[in-house]
Amino acid sequence: MTGGPGSGKTTLINALKENGYTCVEETGRKIIQQQTVQGGDALPWKDAVKYADLMLEKSINDYIRLKNYEDLCFFDRGIPDVLGYVRLTDLPENPDLFNNSQLYKYNTTVFVLPPWDEIYRNDNERKQDFQTAIDTFEMMRKTYSEIGYKLVEVPCTDVFHRLEFILDKV
Repeated sequence: MTGGPGSGKTTLINALKENGYTCVEETGRKIIQQQTVQGGDALPWKDAVKYADLMLEKSINDYIRLKNYEDLCFFDRGIPDVLGYVRLTDLPENPDLFNNSQLYKYNTTVFVLPPWDEIYRNDNERKQDFQTAIDTFEMMRKTYSEIGYKLVEVPCTDVFHRLEFILDKV
């Protein structure tokens, strides 16, 4: 799953987990939490390059760990999200980032959650404004499409119907 911040991805991932599906949490949020506790600087507002490098490393590790998993598995963001983040924030784009996005391929169908102003909230890890959520959504759509994924937009509705929509598509 991909999309901008605050679009309901984590809520949907949690609902999938509650229904017995294997899910991988968003690496960016985990890194921010860990770096904050550790007093580290690999944070988007301190050292965005180090933050992106850690996201890529952890996303690849998550992919490799579950590569041969037999059942359905849902990822809250993936390796191409790091590429989209680097592009969105005008960080230097390492060619390995694009290559890794193509090398470590997820299922060809990716669910994309659009910006949804009604549910958008800031918190300790999400400091972006709503316009950044819109820009992120557009960049993720562009990046995933460029890599060859088929995007399925998840409707802005309650969690139950979003969950039902996704499970009907898989």
